[in-house]
Amino acid sequence: MAQSIEARNVSYEYQTGAGRVLAVRDVSFSVDAEEFLCVLGPSGCGKTTILNMLAGFLAPTSGDVLIGGEAIKGRGQDRGVVFQDFAQLFPWRTARRNVEFGLEMRGVPEEERRETALRFLALVKLEKFADAYPHELSGGMQQRVAIARSLAYNPGVLLMDEPFAALDAMTRDEMQKQLTEVWQATRKTVVYITHNVAEAVYLADALLIMAPHPGTVKQRLRVRLPRPRDQLSADFVALQREVLQYLTH
Repeated sequence: MAQSIEARNVSYEYQTGAGRVLAVRDVSFSVDAEEFLCVLGPSGCGKTTILNMLAGFLAPTSGDVLIGGEAIKGRGQDRGVVFQDFAQLFPWRTARRNVEFGLEMRGVPEEERRETALRFLALVKLEKFADAYPHELSGGMQQRVAIARSLAYNPGVLLMDEPFAALDAMTRDEMQKQLTEVWQATRKTVVYITHNVAEAVYLADALLIMAPHPGTVKQRLRVRLPRPRDQLSADFVALQREVLQYLTH
């Protein structure tokens, strides 16, 4: 079941050799259950820091982060995380066994794990590669396995940190289409970090635009374009221009 997300006046500081640095200051936003939110902004605006606080990898210096109305206390299986790095898969496990990992940690019986993994591999169109190892898969295929693994144990929230940034343009476009299909099939709450304005407008229900040094919320925009989205349509291009104005002014 998808869960809502809320950040209340969240700030994060970290220590460096030159002293303490404020990475994120007084950030507040909410994401409805089943909503797809893209967070975008220039380097240094705290996008990944925010995602890491949502994941429970970092604790806010001040403020609160809530999932499903409950304050998070570290990592939890109510959240799935997909990173940019292809190395997030276990190289010694096949695609199916990678997808099974979270279920295995939960003590799910072997046959149920297998059936669930194959179902989610089919969802990302990789059922024929269930027995392939990561080194036998392309970068895009590895990311699809990572998405399937994050969904297989049924988290309420999916957190994605620029998962397609390292892919070539054609593969990235195809992955965006497939992610939209997966999201529509599963209706998870998604927070997706990106630098790519066109990608954000294509994927999101809402956009959170960040300003840097330290990271603060500059604007939240609702994306009301119908799906599937035509990236060459006048409305799509107009929204890209609006977003770029917020990013550059």
